[in-house]
Amino acid sequence: MRVDPVRPDYAGAWVGGLVPALLGATPADWLPPPAAAARVVLLVLDGLGWTALADRRHALPELGALQGGAITAAAPTTTAAGLTSIATGFVPAEHGVVGYRMRVAGQVLNVLRWQVPKGGGKPPDPARVQPVPPFLGKPVPVVTRAEFRDTGFTTAHLRDSRFVGWQTTSSLVEHVRRLVVAGGRFVYAYYDGLDKVAHAYGLASGFFDAELAEVDRMIGLLLDRLPEDCALVVTADHGQVDVGPERMLSLAELAPLVQAYSGESRFRSLHARPGAADDLLDVARACFGELAWVFSRDELFDDGWLGEGGSTEVRHRVGDVVLAAHAPVGFADPDQPKESELVSQHGSLTPDEVFVPLLAAHGRGSARR
Repeated sequence: MRVDPVRPDYAGAWVGGLVPALLGATPADWLPPPAAAARVVLLVLDGLGWTALADRRHALPELGALQGGAITAAAPTTTAAGLTSIATGFVPAEHGVVGYRMRVAGQVLNVLRWQVPKGGGKPPDPARVQPVPPFLGKPVPVVTRAEFRDTGFTTAHLRDSRFVGWQTTSSLVEHVRRLVVAGGRFVYAYYDGLDKVAHAYGLASGFFDAELAEVDRMIGLLLDRLPEDCALVVTADHGQVDVGPERMLSLAELAPLVQAYSGESRFRSLHARPGAADDLLDVARACFGELAWVFSRDELFDDGWLGEGGSTEVRHRVGDVVLAAHAPVGFADPDQPKESELVSQHGSLTPDEVFVPLLAAHGRGSARR
């Protein structure tokens, strides 16, 4: 049976529409009612897909009581593209962060580490790679891990924000509380524990359930400490699919036609050797068409999977051919052996990866706490 990819709802309910809507720049009738509060905290939980949450919501008293439902992530469904879309309100084709690893000026840039291969020289200027100001150009307070302060990716997607670093979940909660009590009308917070645990142990493990229970407690603490005129809005950048090392597939059949690899295992970008793009597309479809949606670069951009637009420079950050897995498999990059060790992975266009939660509730605390 043919499986269809899920198209992100770039004109409607998607993660990139949240910041413009919450800051009052664009109308959005798809927001949960509490999000209309005078003050808002937007909490992004890295790696929490709607399916994973819905399957467990009965056991989560705080998350289970929030109002809302599912919206779509950006494509590819990976942290680099998702967080940049959330912060800027722009689609990946426009902001230019089109993957975890992408080809910039002839080198493959690891976006989260903001590194190029050894011997490749200095990484590119983050503001040139991603030129869109975050948060509509407003100096929004951002509560995220303290160690992210001076990274290239932080500069790319959160520059000119008021950076507030947290070390533990309790300090995340307290920073958010203080910012709101001090008069903050909009606070952005980010937590990455679920994604880390899913990568290490998978979704079917007790570790993911235990981490989600801890997140549920954190949600409760936030609601207890936020005043009633403040809403907590919860979303995520992408979902996950369990893959594991045993389902990482070699691309040896394609290697003679490939000059470089980028992307991630479930949204693998293949940069063809000169003159080999058409052959690479044909061979990729013959070898992996039963396991993945196989796109040419033009199909990916012209059909709007990354949103409308895309300069020539941005388009060439993606490979000539993209393998977007719909089976629970990943496509191995021979230059990234550690990627094959990750149990849960993401990047593709399946429902488990594309649909993420959008939930909200009013605070339960006092305005003076």
